[in-house]
Amino acid sequence: MSVLTIVENWEGNFKKTSFESVSYAKKIAEKHKTNLTVISFGSSNMNELANYGADNIINIENTSCEKTPNSLIAKICSKIINDYNLETIIVSNTNFGKSIAPLISEMADTGLFSNAVEQPVETAPLTIKCKAFSGKAFAQYESSYKKNIITILPNAIGQISEIKGEGEITNFSNTDIEDDNKLKIKSLDKTNEKISLTEADIVVSAGRGLKNAENWNMIEDLASELGAATACSKPVSDMGWRPHSEHVGQTGIAINPTLYIAIGISGAIQHLAGVSGSKNIVVINTDPEAPFFKAANYGIVGDAFTVVPKFINALKNHNN
Repeated sequence: MSVLTIVENWEGNFKKTSFESVSYAKKIAEKHKTNLTVISFGSSNMNELANYGADNIINIENTSCEKTPNSLIAKICSKIINDYNLETIIVSNTNFGKSIAPLISEMADTGLFSNAVEQPVETAPLTIKCKAFSGKAFAQYESSYKKNIITILPNAIGQISEIKGEGEITNFSNTDIEDDNKLKIKSLDKTNEKISLTEADIVVSAGRGLKNAENWNMIEDLASELGAATACSKPVSDMGWRPHSEHVGQTGIAINPTLYIAIGISGAIQHLAGVSGSKNIVVINTDPEAPFFKAANYGIVGDAFTVVPKFINALKNHNN
């Protein structure tokens, strides 16, 4: 079984999810005693990939994840998959991965598994466990395709293993691949988000219990002390207190952090669907009957305006 992973970098820096996908793919390659091939788009620090198991690194020249259309990226990847006869393709289930995986699947005629949370159960035929029904359940899928794409859920596969690979780099020119996409990326505006929600190990989230947008400073202060990303419930983003990019839940972003702190959030099922993959959940709420406590590993019944400042002060004393 030949194995490929497609990695993502922004401004020449690989995302944590890229190392996750390389580490995940390397374990499959080792099991079948084969090398791991990695496709990278115009990155300047490709040797990092070898630290996580990349044996053959194909650098696509004159491209980038930011500015190259997804349709062209998919064409390039499909050509490489067919030329190298690669059978198992790993992509992280980020926005980038979710955009290119279906395109590649159609172009290269592959099966497609989404939201994988474990290594394959079987490889002949390929059988894998994935999240389903907005994270409320798990499903085990079996593919009859010879070639298959697996998109892995960020932060869901456990510890990233550093396994030294060969790290041989080959430059690939895409000048002979026609880009027939009529849409062109003219400009790119980045948000000021410090830590990506889907990659964060710790997430501090709050709901209507904060009462108004002006009280969000303490949430940001707590997140800063913890090195965490900030998130919110749907009503909060709907009211304009926080940007929609921070909304986690069934209709927002699904996350899988090591620690999720929910402050002033009741825990409606729609919200729980987006955070159920969290390894540890801490709930702070004045209502002891709040549904969120049933899903929590730890719970504090108390006023956020009393509990959170004490939490921040304790962290400051500890960090100093």
